Amino acid sequence: MRTPPCGHTRPPASTDLADPALHGTGDLHHVWRALRRWEPVRWQSVQGRPGFWAVTRYADARTVLTDHARFTSTGGVMLNMLGRPEPAQNQQFAASDPPRHGLIRGPLQREMTTRAVARHGPAIRSFVREMLRPASGVVDFAELTSALPLAFLGPLMGIPAGDWPTLARWVSMSVAERDPEVMLPAGPSATLDRGHRELFAYLLNLVIEHRRRPRGDLVDLLAAMPLRPGAVVANCYSLLLGGSAAIPHVPRAALAELIRTGGYEHWARQPERVGRAVEEALRFTSPAGHFMRLATRDTTLGGVPVAAGDAVVVWLGSANRDETLFPNAGTLDLDRHPNRHLAFGDGRHYCLGAAVARLTLRTFFEELFATFASFEPAGEVERVRSTWLGGIKRMPVVARRR
Repeated sequence: MRTPPCGHTRPPASTDLADPALHGTGDLHHVWRALRRWEPVRWQSVQGRPGFWAVTRYADARTVLTDHARFTSTGGVMLNMLGRPEPAQNQQFAASDPPRHGLIRGPLQREMTTRAVARHGPAIRSFVREMLRPASGVVDFAELTSALPLAFLGPLMGIPAGDWPTLARWVSMSVAERDPEVMLPAGPSATLDRGHRELFAYLLNLVIEHRRRPRGDLVDLLAAMPLRPGAVVANCYSLLLGGSAAIPHVPRAALAELIRTGGYEHWARQPERVGRAVEEALRFTSPAGHFMRLATRDTTLGGVPVAAGDAVVVWLGSANRDETLFPNAGTLDLDRHPNRHLAFGDGRHYCLGAAVARLTLRTFFEELFATFASFEPAGEVERVRSTWLGGIKRMPVVARRR
């Protein structure tokens, strides 16, 4: 394995940001630090596929995320779609630009405000308490939190709890297709295709069932829009993927760091600051690793010429550790304020589910701090091999209840 560069030396030309194995080492921030200093907008060649511009500084990242006139989402927003046709172009809110984007997202947004999602608070808290109830002694914290997305996907999309284990595997195949635990023998491309195919088939049946028996949730709202059936399913896919893939990894990575530094008790003693804890955990963990855009015309970014049609990939984990905006960026700091992180993106494509994600994470940390006195490591932490999902898939700990 290559030794990651430190921030004082240029990253070697062999550094491959498209290699999921590099992202699975947990040492990627050495690479980000070097890139921010020496090559904040760097061309990355990819074997067998088009290359892309890697963007690692906060200011450049915000430019790409907010300037939809120069950087479009219609070609796909995830690196594993680079060089593939985007079937949901202008049909899915995540893969469209204004004005089309607003027509699809607008009705959904009204149901996803902080005030609107607050009504789900009691159900989310009940779910989290039940999830944590049996945990004691040696537990896999990754397995313990694997069902956390159901705390809000149930109320928002009507997904039954019994379907989640299978759905979670298909989601993993769609965002971590090169991870050995989910990759099919036929290879990553076949894994990605299978994950998408299974999820779309499931969601099509979910939409059909909702049309038969409406539940008053987001699926019903999408089904009532003047969209083709495929577009309804594609937008359900965005809702499912955005909420389910990343959220469980925030408490995992945050707790792993608190265990490493001995900071758990300090955080747990201050439940009144849990809102600030959530924001810092989001910044520090940056579970959604990147967002991709395509340049709509010849332009410049960070002083570097970018050609029309070039892919531009914003690495959120790097932008959220940019020392020019976040002093001591490598420290999980409960006192950090303000905290203008990009964990939910920025601009028109700011995460639709940010309010319910914050509510879920706030509830989870409140219950975690109230229930457990301490945690200790009980084995090696294993990370997901994925360029998009910055997450932990195995995390054995000793949990001591209060």
